[in-house]
Amino acid sequence: MKLKIVALAAAVAAVISSAEAREWRGWNVHPPEYPVSTGMEYFAEQLKERSNGELTAKVFHSGVLGDQPDAIEQVREGALDWAVFNFGPLGAIAPEVNITSLPFIFKDVPSMHKVMDGPVGEEMADGLRKIGLEPLGYFDSGARSFYHREKLIHSPSDITGQKFRVMGNELYVDMIAQLGGNATPMPYADVFQALQTGVIDGAENNYPSYESSGHYEAAKFYSNSQHLILPECLCINKDLFDSLSAEQQALLKEIGREAAELQRDEWAKREEVSKAKVLASGVEIIEIEDKAAFQQLMQPVYDKFLADNPDMAPLIEKVKAAQD
Repeated sequence: MKLKIVALAAAVAAVISSAEAREWRGWNVHPPEYPVSTGMEYFAEQLKERSNGELTAKVFHSGVLGDQPDAIEQVREGALDWAVFNFGPLGAIAPEVNITSLPFIFKDVPSMHKVMDGPVGEEMADGLRKIGLEPLGYFDSGARSFYHREKLIHSPSDITGQKFRVMGNELYVDMIAQLGGNATPMPYADVFQALQTGVIDGAENNYPSYESSGHYEAAKFYSNSQHLILPECLCINKDLFDSLSAEQQALLKEIGREAAELQRDEWAKREEVSKAKVLASGVEIIEIEDKAAFQQLMQPVYDKFLADNPDMAPLIEKVKAAQD
C-alpha cells in the first residue's frame, strides 16, 4: 500500500511539473489588435511575471489553431490549454450557459456584467466545469445586431424569407425562424465570402466584429437590434487547472479577473472606433425603434428551451432578478 501511495504522489508531481514546465497554448479567433486579444496577452504576460516564470502561456491569434467549435473540444480534452470562447457556441453543450443566448435576456451590457460578476455567474461557472472548462474571467462581446446586404431591418417582416448567418446554436436558428427568416449556421471565417456572393442575405454581430472582419464592406446596412448580449469566457482546461497548487489557482483567478476588466475597457473604446469607421465608409445605421415587436415573437424560443431544460427555469428567473 505504501508503494502505491508513493507511486501516486510521484504521478501527481509529474503532472504538476509538466503543467509548469511547458508553455500553455491559447486559442483566439480574433486578430492581434482586438480587445479580446489584448486581454489574453495581458493574462499571458502577467502569468509569466507573477509566477516567476514557472507558468507560461502563448496566444495564437486569428483562428490559426482552428475554428471555435473544434477549439472548444480541444480545450475540453486538453489538446489545447486555454482560450476565450463566446457563450454562443459554449451554450450548445452547457445549458446553464445557454441561458445567456435567449434573445433579449439582458436589458443592456452593464446588466450583463452585473449578472456575470455575481452569484448567477458562479452558477454558470459550475456548468462550464461540468464540461471540462474552468472559467477565469468573463469578457465582453458587446451587443449583437443585424446587418444586411441590401436593406435596413425595421421590423420582423424585413427578416421574412431572408437567409441570416448565425453561430452554431439551436437557439439562434429558432430565433431567426420566429422572425420569419432562414438561419444558416456557418464558421465565422466563411461569412465574408457568403455575404459577397449572396449565399446569405445578412448576419448579426457587434460593431468591432462587423468592422474588423470586413463584413461592413459587403453588407452596408446595420440595424441596431441588440438582440443578443453574450459574455465570453476566459477558460482553461479543468484538469490542467486542478493539477496546479492552490496558490497557483488563486493567481490564475486574480489575473483572469484583471484581464476581464482590461478587456471590457478596451472593448468600450473599440466599439466607438469601429462604429465611427463603418459610418465613415458609408454604412447606414439605424436604431430599431420598436424592439418589442421582436421581443414578443421570442416566447416560443423560451418555451422550447424550457421544455428541453426544465431545471433551468430557476436560473432564468435569477438572471432576470439580478438585473433589477
